[in-house]
Amino acid sequence: MNGAKDFLIDTNILIYFFDGKLSDEQKEKVISIFEKSFNISVITKIEFLGFKDYLDSEKYSQAKEFIKHANVIQLSDDLVETIIEIKQEYNIKLGDAIIATTALVNNLTVVTRNQKDFDKIDGVVVFNPFDNNL
Repeated sequence: MNGAKDFLIDTNILIYFFDGKLSDEQKEKVISIFEKSFNISVITKIEFLGFKDYLDSEKYSQAKEFIKHANVIQLSDDLVETIIEIKQEYNIKLGDAIIATTALVNNLTVVTRNQKDFDKIDGVVVFNPFDNNL
């Protein structure tokens, strides 16, 4: 895990973890990251809690309680301006632009299974707990 010392957790990692869809080794990696720095972007909170088909009322309550343990990084005006620049420069989806910019501005490593979403963005450091080479 090279690069930034703290982490920004992408939505897919929260879903895999919350659903118990990680191997023991992957779960161990993710838990150690949560214990070190459980940071998420506000877009991750919206995506995670916004999956209507994914969360019934009981699971939604559990997910909401789980998210309370995260440091949710909000969108400031300055961050929004940088997100716009990143989105225009790299022509990426809005959610990915928000996560990438949040990571860049706060010197965080993005924890995601979707490395390809961030590969072309200069300066973004990614850690994939599903990659057995790490």
